[in-house]
Amino acid sequence: MDPTAPGAAFDAFLPGALATSRAQRPWTPQDGALPALYLSHGAPPLFDDGDWMDQLHAWARRMPKPKSILIISAHWESAPLSLTSPFANTPLVYDFGGFARRYFEMQYGTPDASELGRLVASVFPDVETVHQHQSRGLDHGAWVPLKVMYPLGDVPVLQLSIPTHDPAKLLDLGRRLRPLREEGVMIIGSGFMTHGLPFLTRDAMMGKIPGWSADFDAWAQDALARGDVDTLMNYLKRAPGLPYSHPTVEHFVPAFITLGAASNPEAPVTTTIEGYMWGLSKRSFQVA
Repeated sequence: MDPTAPGAAFDAFLPGALATSRAQRPWTPQDGALPALYLSHGAPPLFDDGDWMDQLHAWARRMPKPKSILIISAHWESAPLSLTSPFANTPLVYDFGGFARRYFEMQYGTPDASELGRLVASVFPDVETVHQHQSRGLDHGAWVPLKVMYPLGDVPVLQLSIPTHDPAKLLDLGRRLRPLREEGVMIIGSGFMTHGLPFLTRDAMMGKIPGWSADFDAWAQDALARGDVDTLMNYLKRAPGLPYSHPTVEHFVPAFITLGAASNPEAPVTTTIEGYMWGLSKRSFQVA
């Protein structure tokens, strides 16, 4: 095996990950509410990063395998609220460019998620309809990390669109989704703690962390550790490193859905993954 070939690290990772995923205990009602997650999702380069894949997979194994997953990705901004197709093995969305053909041929077939679709609709009784697409599949903000966390593809998954960037409205959206955690649904906000792709330099690609990325990450870490949701909500005025760390904000705002889904959004947050990829912070966390 050529260790420099696209996806070679994933090929080395997969056999062990399949074995541990098969052995993972499924969620039961006795487990209580599943955590809600915010993860920095990477893109195809995740499949070339063995350490990061190990971190994500180990994180998944520390929890019971969810009954189903509702994921909100930075890469689908749409109002009114919409859900991906519930049908089994719906084709994926390859919403990236400039990468090797290997990544455009990857698959992540998942089971029918119609039951999850009904559960999601049930928490929005005042909404005329949560639009259910019949053919839209998971985009890379969803299937890339999930292919690492749950490589068997044995968990039903739906993706929910981001209808707004307003932190208060996203916190409320998370609050409304909160009861689903008691039903064995894992709620995941998928973004990237810093995402200043236009401002990355060759030095950053070689491991030197840009000041704007480190500053924003440290600010977010401090606010999360203190449960300071008000500071986080005012990130456009208070966060250092803007607008370089987030020239557009769609990779940060899924965090507010995750926080809203917490039993206590103002409780201190546990960071599960930290560090950098190409100078971008991959800080990820979970809330109870």
